[in-house]
Amino acid sequence: MTYPIALLDACVLYSAPLRDLLMWLAIEGVYAPKWSDMIHQEWIQNLLEARPDLLPDRLERTRKLMNVRSPDALVTDFEHHIPNITLPDADDRHIVAAAITSNCDVIVTFNLKDFPDTALAPYQLIAVHPDSFILQCFIDSPAQSLAALKQQHQSLHSPPCTMADLLQRLVRCGLSKTVAYLQTECGL
Repeated sequence: MTYPIALLDACVLYSAPLRDLLMWLAIEGVYAPKWSDMIHQEWIQNLLEARPDLLPDRLERTRKLMNVRSPDALVTDFEHHIPNITLPDADDRHIVAAAITSNCDVIVTFNLKDFPDTALAPYQLIAVHPDSFILQCFIDSPAQSLAALKQQHQSLHSPPCTMADLLQRLVRCGLSKTVAYLQTECGL
């Protein structure tokens, strides 16, 4: 199955290695990412709370670079959908609203329980764990996905990082199935 348009939840943008891989996959044309300013604010705020050593200006720069690299990703004018959406956590309705507005096929999130199939089915959406989503990217678009991973690896030069180090970082980010696939099927 291919996931051409994916709304990225704040939780998958929180971790730099995962966020970077998702961005490189988008740059390579494997899928079209979507997010909103509310999602940006959420991942940045959560990261600053967990890591007070990070500078807000650096994270704002990351947000701006993401919007520049994927100019069609920023979803706006979705708020009118929010009151009509029912989810276990009402604070997550903006995510579904942005996905509806941008005609997404999938919501990529670690919080699958917060996006039950019964709540998403009327909008023809599904929620997918980032490990499953990225693994499917490598299965459906192997050349482009490997190029994205190699671009990510080449961008990590301060400090330098081996491909094995990068794969271990991705495992720590929750991509164990993807990394196992890359090791067995791609010889990485």
